[in-house]
Amino acid sequence: MSFHASIITLYPDMFPGHLGASLAGRALERGDWSCDPVQLRDFATDKHSNVDDTPAGGGAGMVLRADVLGAAIDATSPPQDTRPRLLMSPRGKPLTQARVRQLADGPGAVIVCGRFEGVDQRVIDSRNLEEVSIGDYILSGGEPAALILLDAIIRLLPGVMGNAESGTHESFEDGLLEHPHFTRPAEVEGVAIPDVLRGGNHKAINAWRREQAERLTAERRPDLLRAKPLDK
Repeated sequence: MSFHASIITLYPDMFPGHLGASLAGRALERGDWSCDPVQLRDFATDKHSNVDDTPAGGGAGMVLRADVLGAAIDATSPPQDTRPRLLMSPRGKPLTQARVRQLADGPGAVIVCGRFEGVDQRVIDSRNLEEVSIGDYILSGGEPAALILLDAIIRLLPGVMGNAESGTHESFEDGLLEHPHFTRPAEVEGVAIPDVLRGGNHKAINAWRREQAERLTAERRPDLLRAKPLDK
């Protein structure tokens, strides 16, 4: 089954972007996933192809219109479409590796790229849009966020990564940041690879990696430790 992404956007030329290169690009050529950008302006109803208007109640910026976006969603995702509808939004639920894995296990996604000040709440509610945030910062639009989301999903699709274990031994997969990595040469600028990694004792290696992962997580992301108790 191929993962099919439909992206509703004002800038369809931004897709597939960097996802047309490297592992994701080769997967795209093989048909492991597909990308269908949808131009939101095609669903505008006036001669100027307006898709936004001033916010009700006043305020800065412009708001994407519910009627225009609703028509685009309906045309892109008819009732029989089982793909989740996602809205890239800084006020959405934080994207997690667990949610990425859920999406990668599904048939695809309909991704709405927000722009301007926001999106009319009525279309968010009526079209059951799941608001997704990639972090506590503001971008110029949802397109870069959509590309990040797709990047995270595509690398988990079957056959995309050369080593199947690569996707299961990473930061966040077990609630921890990933342990430090080393490779040849054995010594660089007077700093040697830790002896435990060269000893061949896999039980000791795994224990060291776990200890380092816990240390890094405690230093950099203590919120992850609070969210998930560590195994004893």
